[in-house]
Amino acid sequence: MKSSKKIFLYILITSVFLTVTVFYAGAGQKKITFFAAASTTNAVTEIVNLYESRGLGKVQTSFASSSTLAKQIANGAPADIYLSANKKWMDYLEEMGAIEHDTRSDILGNRIALIVPVKSSIQKIDIAQGMNISSFLGSDGRMAMGDPDHVPAGMYGKKALENLGLWNQVSGRIAPMKDVRAALVMVEMAETPVGLVYTTDAAVSKKVRVAGIFPLDCHPKILYPVSIVAGRKSDASKAFLDFLKTRDAREIFKKYGFEVK
Repeated sequence: MKSSKKIFLYILITSVFLTVTVFYAGAGQKKITFFAAASTTNAVTEIVNLYESRGLGKVQTSFASSSTLAKQIANGAPADIYLSANKKWMDYLEEMGAIEHDTRSDILGNRIALIVPVKSSIQKIDIAQGMNISSFLGSDGRMAMGDPDHVPAGMYGKKALENLGLWNQVSGRIAPMKDVRAALVMVEMAETPVGLVYTTDAAVSKKVRVAGIFPLDCHPKILYPVSIVAGRKSDASKAFLDFLKTRDAREIFKKYGFEVK
């Protein structure tokens, strides 16, 4: 009987110990929320999986257009870290005092390109000043691209087309999408004969081909700034931000075609 009581007491003490241990382990691994530009979806997902597999913490991701994410943060969305596909939307948040200024840095670079469905008869598009770009759209086709009013890839694309004297040819034949990945899908489905996306987006799809890459001097340099959101600086958010700059994370970004800073 005494032996049974000792066993019961041992089990009880062990259970309490394990419960307390699990509680503190969980408290030490606070889940953070990472808002990242849609064009980084594949790379960021792999980086997060690596981070979590090493027991470094938990990360919840949200991918969308940089503008959509920035506006959500401005309206109080509980993001801890924000990765934008251009400086404009990070500047927008910084001017509002919505990011921790001392944590902001540029970590990635990218290129924009014209893509076509993999079975398209279009083989190559030599992107140059004054070219007849509308001829690649056919009689009633459109060019899929992120909405140039707010989606970074579309904004870069419009600026490049304007600088090359091509915007007037296509301005009325644009299929403006909510983000760059939506533009990619339009070309994958052959809903449009041509699309304008980042080269990194084209690299993750077997259903499209890069037909031409825009010259670097025809648009502002494409940079991806990252920052901790104002009031969200913690050991967990700082640890993940630091991880994004490690060699392992940089190699993953490179694998998906990004330039790393």
